[in-house]
Amino acid sequence: MSGRKQQLLKRHRQRKRLILVGTLLVAAALGFFVSWWSLPLFLLLGWIAHEAWFCDHLFYAPSDDYRYEFPAGTLQLPATLNNGLLEVTGEFKAGQTLILQVRVKSHWLGRFFDPQVWIGNDRQDLERGVAGERFLNLSGQESGLTNGDLRLHGRFCSLASQATLHVLSNPDFGQQRLLIVAPHADDAELAAFGLYSRAGDVSIVTLTQGEIEAGHYRKMGLDDAQAARLKGRLRSWDSLAVPLWGGVTQQQCVQLGYYCLQLQAMAQEPERSFGSLESGDSDIRDVRRFNPQSLPGDVDGQPNWRNLVADLVRLLEQQRPETVLTPHPELDPHSDHVASTRALMEAIGLSTWRPRTLLLYANHLHDNDRWPMGPAGYGIALPPAIEPLPADGLWSPSLDAPTRMDKAMALGMQHDLQGRPPFKRRVRRMIQHVLAGRRWPSTGEDEFFRKAVRRHELFWVRSLEGSLPDER
Repeated sequence: MSGRKQQLLKRHRQRKRLILVGTLLVAAALGFFVSWWSLPLFLLLGWIAHEAWFCDHLFYAPSDDYRYEFPAGTLQLPATLNNGLLEVTGEFKAGQTLILQVRVKSHWLGRFFDPQVWIGNDRQDLERGVAGERFLNLSGQESGLTNGDLRLHGRFCSLASQATLHVLSNPDFGQQRLLIVAPHADDAELAAFGLYSRAGDVSIVTLTQGEIEAGHYRKMGLDDAQAARLKGRLRSWDSLAVPLWGGVTQQQCVQLGYYCLQLQAMAQEPERSFGSLESGDSDIRDVRRFNPQSLPGDVDGQPNWRNLVADLVRLLEQQRPETVLTPHPELDPHSDHVASTRALMEAIGLSTWRPRTLLLYANHLHDNDRWPMGPAGYGIALPPAIEPLPADGLWSPSLDAPTRMDKAMALGMQHDLQGRPPFKRRVRRMIQHVLAGRRWPSTGEDEFFRKAVRRHELFWVRSLEGSLPDER
């Protein structure tokens, strides 16, 4: 987790403590005037209200405008909402990524129920109490826009009559040689299963074993080190086996075997080795034995930054990808994700092969732990961007219903996404289901089954041409 998100969480928890203390003081004061039995009832109702409406981690004001800049030359078309019909002045082509910038204002009920924007048969949810510029994803809605019969309407919110349609053109990256950089097993599936399952030439490299937070395995009678070691073996297996469900064979997958939450420390001291925080292991070669080729880190098995970058250099030169998928270094705050992209960029600078394009993905977010908001199966609006971001392009391919089901099944095979959520989270979901109308999918109980199995996948497009000396 990044330092910024740690600060946001600390501030959020401080506010919750102040509210709790204030609530207890009010309850104590009421105790002088009401019967004793009403105090527990008052506290119980307060807790239920908190779980239903006030427990989301939202680290910005819903009235803040999202701030997105697109590359110079991006086509911008004026749009008007007229009795629910979206009318666009100008032309665009099928297959382009379409982003509608529009001001959305929540109704009073939108402070208790998630505001929804219905776009034809799609639905994209926003923050409770929203009152600002938002960016809706209209990709895949070209026919309705062209025919003039695409309807937009808000539920628990209203949309301004004037908007701007941003039209972004990209090649079909699924037709290029792809390399997916996954910090952990499941990151490739969460971000890009739909893309890689139809790509003709794709490789996946997973950087870490994923061995930490092995409490589930400790319940099986294993000690801390044994549980972490077993979890690391299982998730390493996941990284090699699960992609086959999407047509990517083991020969196209590589597991590097570095250790969770150690990549950032490795980057700060490149020559020092950092073993596992939980398993006690410090040799990465054990989980590499199924890799289809040898790599520099196989020589000494040391988990250090120098080996990680050398491994990625070798893979770039062997795979010769035209496009590389990697975590978004500004949006995704997970420390392993940030360090993964940093390692990739160092490797590109050292390699004799340089890709043309980065596709950036965000499986985690600084400001809003629920993004993408709303139920599974619907579209992905752009995430909160309260601080300025680089002016990257966007590419948002659509996933049909069979592909979405296959993606959900791929997530179900991941050991880290199996099992039941903690009891408190299950109670919270029940309360939110009854009082706030929220829904979770039947395909799996982990939050990623809701967040990742969507009508769209979303990538930020960053060109590498001209950014580094061409050594090809």
